[in-house]
Amino acid sequence: MCLILSIDTATEHASVCLSRGESILGLIESTEQKNHASFVQPAIKLLADGAGIALIDIDAVAVSAGPGSYTGLRVGMASAKGICYALKKKLILVNTLEVMAQSILDDPENQPLDKATLLCPLIDARRMEVFTALYDMSLKEIESPHAMILDDSSFSQLLADYSLVFSGTGYHKLQTLLTHPNARYSHSQHSAKHLAARALTAYASNRFTDLAYSEPLYVKEFFDAAGKRPT
Repeated sequence: MCLILSIDTATEHASVCLSRGESILGLIESTEQKNHASFVQPAIKLLADGAGIALIDIDAVAVSAGPGSYTGLRVGMASAKGICYALKKKLILVNTLEVMAQSILDDPENQPLDKATLLCPLIDARRMEVFTALYDMSLKEIESPHAMILDDSSFSQLLADYSLVFSGTGYHKLQTLLTHPNARYSHSQHSAKHLAARALTAYASNRFTDLAYSEPLYVKEFFDAAGKRPT
């Protein structure tokens, strides 16, 4: 069974995970967004040591590729690419919103979910804007990642025909605008263990990324915590 190191620093909740097949060997998390850069490498070492595994023995590295925090995405991508380059390992990129959709499915508090339900993760992008995408119950992408300005008509056409489950840091904004009976709100928190599940699917399908051409999915121009454009 494949051994995968998963790195997720795309949002304020950072984590690293080691998994063998469907089994999670270890997970380390951090909620200190400004410290993602100093968190990742020590956490990976602690994780590997705790599992008694040398990084040279892993089969691939998976990273949450975005959308998300500009700095967080760069931290995760640089860490993943560095390990893959040094150890000659395969790189797997997974959309952050897809990882969040996986967490909705895995959270027992969200059950039962009808087969016609659509999963709609939301990442806060300041003011009334969010990054979002739509997935069906098999995690097939219905709408690709995009930026959206929320208002009281958001998702109205979809909600007329489907039940939608919203999650993530952006759902609080939507909840103040939308009280449709087909709208559900989930507190599910994604982590690298959900990334590992998506990475396993990618690994089985040989969906790897060329190191030379891999880059974060920014969706749109990003600004730092002070509202300044990164250089």
